[in-house]
Amino acid sequence: MSRNLPVLVVQEASRPHGIDSELLDFEAELAAHLSDFGADFEPPRMVVYPELHLCGATGTPEQRKEQLEAAAEPIDGPRHQHLSRIARNLGVWLLPGTVCERGEGGHLYNTAPVYSPEGERVAAYRKCFPWRPYEPYQPGDRFEVFEVPGIGRVGLAICYDIWFPETVRQLAWLGAEVIINQVATTTCDRAQEQILVQANAIFNQVYMVSANSAAPAGRGRV
Repeated sequence: MSRNLPVLVVQEASRPHGIDSELLDFEAELAAHLSDFGADFEPPRMVVYPELHLCGATGTPEQRKEQLEAAAEPIDGPRHQHLSRIARNLGVWLLPGTVCERGEGGHLYNTAPVYSPEGERVAAYRKCFPWRPYEPYQPGDRFEVFEVPGIGRVGLAICYDIWFPETVRQLAWLGAEVIINQVATTTCDRAQEQILVQANAIFNQVYMVSANSAAPAGRGRV
């Protein structure tokens, strides 16, 4: 039986961390993208943004850490309320890019939230393999999949996660048929990363959706 899941992958540069005005701009931008995407595609529809899209950080490692500390919120904080409302208002499965989460003990996590068309947060995956020492995050301790009713299971992997074969293999074992890989690759190895995406798809017989940030943060390749 045919199952269709239209996915809009948005390749854009990261925004500053999620103050109210930035989230309102984000909602308007997303609505504009959907105006081109929506009419010819029946629900469910999914929109995927790159890693740290709403929590952009630049400069030296110390400056980046300071910016990420300022952007960090608990997973149920004000940013969550805004994103839940946006997904509900627009009626889409929304993956708004990973966010900087303030977790237990004040630690930072690079976390990928997922919102249903009803505005429910159905997943919040913490990156298991931060790119050390560049990234100041604690690693997550589990892999996550979520269900799109009538379609199937979708798995989550963030950037460097896919360099470890166990990541996609475990997501496939958990029943994922599609893996969403949100990325902000700033280095020259995006071409190798694309090979890894293809290899993971072939080895595990899953679909891979890899969304890289645009320049100047990303390397300009989807």
